[in-house]
Amino acid sequence: MQPGGKIDPGETPLDALRRELHEELGLVVPPSAPHYLGHYTAPAANEPDALVDAELFRIAVVQQVQAANEIAEVRWVDPTAPGDLELAPLTRDHVLPISRSVVAP
Repeated sequence: MQPGGKIDPGETPLDALRRELHEELGLVVPPSAPHYLGHYTAPAANEPDALVDAELFRIAVVQQVQAANEIAEVRWVDPTAPGDLELAPLTRDHVLPISRSVVAP
């Protein structure tokens, strides 16, 4: 799963991204750093028959990340070789294909 969460009332997707990354990973993200990738929908990982609607962004992480709040562990995943790691549908079906297109030679 990706870090993130619900957008609070009156919050923009970018504001929510910056807040969630700070709460969950301790990252301080300048407003100009994220690159908007689009709106995606996928089956929820832990809620049968539910869908996740996600606004995806790409950022370059240059800070140390620290799992906090509801994040139990942080793993960096090679999008071209994720191995046998169980992935949320959003990650498997959208995030990794987008990432592969960014890192492809």
